[in-house]
Amino acid sequence: MPQPISAGTTPVTAAQPYEYRRRPLVEPDWTRLPGWRHVTIDQWHSAQWQRAHCVKNIGQLHAVLGDLVDDAFYADLTADQNHHATMSMLITPQMINTMVPAAAPDTDTLRADPVRRYMLPLASDRRTDWPSHPYASRDSLHEHDMWVAEGLTHRYPTKVLAELLATCPQYCGHCTRMDLVGNSTPTIDKLRLTLKPTARYQAQLDYLRSHPGVRDVVVSGGDVANLPWRHLETYLQQLLEIDTIRDIRLATKALMGLPQHWLQPEVVAGLERVARVAADRGVNLAIHTHVNHQQSLTPLVAQAAQAALDAGVRDVRNQGVLMRDVNADPGTLLDLCFALQGEAGILPYYFYLCDMIPNAEHWRVPVWAAQQLQHDIMGYLPGYATPRIVCDVPLVGKRWVHMLTEYDREHGISYWTKNYRTSLDSDDSLDRRYPYYDPIDTLPDSGRQWWSRTLTASHG
Repeated sequence: MPQPISAGTTPVTAAQPYEYRRRPLVEPDWTRLPGWRHVTIDQWHSAQWQRAHCVKNIGQLHAVLGDLVDDAFYADLTADQNHHATMSMLITPQMINTMVPAAAPDTDTLRADPVRRYMLPLASDRRTDWPSHPYASRDSLHEHDMWVAEGLTHRYPTKVLAELLATCPQYCGHCTRMDLVGNSTPTIDKLRLTLKPTARYQAQLDYLRSHPGVRDVVVSGGDVANLPWRHLETYLQQLLEIDTIRDIRLATKALMGLPQHWLQPEVVAGLERVARVAADRGVNLAIHTHVNHQQSLTPLVAQAAQAALDAGVRDVRNQGVLMRDVNADPGTLLDLCFALQGEAGILPYYFYLCDMIPNAEHWRVPVWAAQQLQHDIMGYLPGYATPRIVCDVPLVGKRWVHMLTEYDREHGISYWTKNYRTSLDSDDSLDRRYPYYDPIDTLPDSGRQWWSRTLTASHG
C-alpha cells in the first residue's frame, strides 16, 4: 500500500516540460538603430510621429537599419515584394523596434527574428515546392460572399463582422483579409470599398436595426485605429442605440503595433464616453488585439491595455495566429500567454490556424500539430487565460481543433460539420462534411505524391 506523504514533505519530481520564469516587459532601445539614433522619448511616444515614420518601402527600411544588414537581405526582401507578397509593406516604428529587441540587429539575427518573419517576409522564407495550397483563395473564409451590406459579413446566426475601412497602421504578411485590406501588390490587385464611409456605416446600421437576431458586432476593418476617433465614436454610439446589440468588440492590432494611438488623451476620453454608455445599457464592450510573439509586448502596450480597462472597457483579449518559425511551439506560445496575461493585462483568447490564402504555406500549421499544441499548453496557465486553438474552416466557421469528425492524416484532409446555416448554404448543409487541408509539405511522402498526381491529372 502506498505510504502517505507526511505534512511538510515535498515529493521529488522530474523537470517540467516547461519552466515558468517571470519576464518583466521592456521597451527596446530604439536608438540602437541608425535611423532613430536621435529620436527623443517624446517623439517615440507620439502617435503622429509613429505614423509619419512608418516604413513603407525598402529605401525607408534601409534608412532605419543602414548597413546593419547586408545587401543580400534587401535583395531578398525586394524579390518577395515583387513576386510573392500579398500585402504591401507598412510597419510602424514600434513594431520594427521589437525585432531583435536586445541588440542592434545584423543580417543573421534579423533573418531569424520571429516578428520579422511575418511582418517582413523574404522570398527565401517562402516554400518553392508548395508556395500555395491548391485550394488556397484570396477570400478563403468567404467573408465578402456573405456581405449583407458593404463591409458587413453576416456569417454566424447571432454575430456579424463590420469592416468599417480597408486600411491598418501596419500590414501583416499573413493577413486573412488580403483580398480587400491594404494597397495592391504586384501579386494581388485588391478589391475596393465603393460607398462613401457615411453611406457604408448607415447601410450596416440599417441592417442591424432590421435584424434583431444579431446581438454581437465585431467592429473591424482594416483596423479601427485608422478611423478618426470622432467617426468611430459616432458609429459606436449609434450601434449602442440598437437595443438588440449586447456585445461590441473593437478589433485593433494597433493596441500592440501602435499603442501610442490608444494612449492619446482624446482617444482615451472618447473610449470612456462609449464605455459609460455601454455599461449603462448593459452592453459588453471589449477590445480584441493581435499579438503573435512575446517580443511585441512592451510597457507601452501594457499601458495602452490598462488605459482601455481604466476607461471602462470590460476586457482586452488577444487573438493570435499560429505560424511556423514564429510561435508554433509550446514554450514560445506559453511565454507569449504569460506575458499577455501576467504582464500586459491582455487575456489570451484564441490562436487561429493561419488561413489558406495564397503564398502562406510556409506559415501554416497542420491540424495535428495544433492539436498537440493545445495539449501541451494545458495546465500551465489559469483556466480562464488558457487560449483555445481554433481552425476557421471555410463555410463552417471557428472550431476547436479537436472538433473534427474525421481526419485523413496521409492526405492532410480533415472533415468538419456545422450546426447553423449561412446565406450561402442549402437545406442539406447541416448534414454535410466540409474539408480543411493541411500544408502539403507536412504530409508523408505518400501524401505529397498523391497531391502531385491529383494536380497533374486535374490539369490534364
